[in-house]
Amino acid sequence: MDSVTQAALGAALGGAIAGRVLGRKALLTGALLGTLPDMDVVIDYGNAVANFSQHRGFSHSLFVLVPLGFLLAWAGRRWQSQMSWQRWLALTLTVLITHPLLDCLTTYGTQLFWPFGGPIALTSIFIIDPLYTLPLLLTILVALWRPRQPQALVVGLVVSTAYLGWSLVAQQLINDRVTPALAAQGAAEAPRMVQPMPLTTLLWRVTVMTDTERLEIVTGFLDDEDIPLNIERFPRNPELAAAAAGLEAGRRLIWFTDGFLAYHRFGDQLAVTDIRLGVPGAHPFTFVIAETGAGSSEWQPVASYKTDRPAMRPGLFKALWQRITGASPVLCLATLETGPVGMSCS
Repeated sequence: MDSVTQAALGAALGGAIAGRVLGRKALLTGALLGTLPDMDVVIDYGNAVANFSQHRGFSHSLFVLVPLGFLLAWAGRRWQSQMSWQRWLALTLTVLITHPLLDCLTTYGTQLFWPFGGPIALTSIFIIDPLYTLPLLLTILVALWRPRQPQALVVGLVVSTAYLGWSLVAQQLINDRVTPALAAQGAAEAPRMVQPMPLTTLLWRVTVMTDTERLEIVTGFLDDEDIPLNIERFPRNPELAAAAAGLEAGRRLIWFTDGFLAYHRFGDQLAVTDIRLGVPGAHPFTFVIAETGAGSSEWQPVASYKTDRPAMRPGLFKALWQRITGASPVLCLATLETGPVGMSCS
């Protein structure tokens, strides 16, 4: 999740656990601990793909955070000895561990068991979701006014956690909704990702990777159930995919994204895009990983670098609102055009 949300979650937990003893210091301590795992962004691993895929790595691992929690509890006890060691440990471990657990629900992925296994990404909540964050922020304001009475913080934590539960239920409902349509396309068993559209759990995006093309479906809870699902199609460029799979950076991206990638050739450059994040035409992470030499058709690896982030697409939020409310039954991801039933996105 975003840094504001992680700080808010940490502050709410800190106040709920230690507010009666530490007062406002508990809120500040929790906020600082809640943002600590994301400090790995200052580390340069040598190239863009490494930086991208190492984020949420060791600093989000339970094998690192649990020992760190014990160390910080010892330091906290020495700083504020009026609070018991057990309560300090509850504070540090709870705040540090909930950070990567929350991140696991997003699309980016979290290496919760680094150095063992790959990223975990349940994709049930967008990286910024006001309906999750606002209850925490509002109850933190109450706690700043009455720092030694944490009841409001407990309410905020219960409400925000219930919203996470709703996101998982909603994801399964959407998955069940699209399965018959995908079966009709012969893609029921193809790799599938179901994730919310930006800022909401009312509208969802389903991405399906077949052997020859990528299918995209946008559907939401305010849609008329009698309206057929609109399926948008994108080419997969299997030759470029095979070339990328033969390169170290390409294999790293495949591992990190579970293969949800798009491949492009820009002149003599081979570029790979993480299609999980953003929407087509506005994906924020595209990496150049290889080039062809002069007079050669062979791809040669280069130190990967990230291309410029696309500008915010005009009309994005208007299109999302029209699609969320059902005012426009069709939203074409490639163009952000909205329209009536039967409108073709191809």
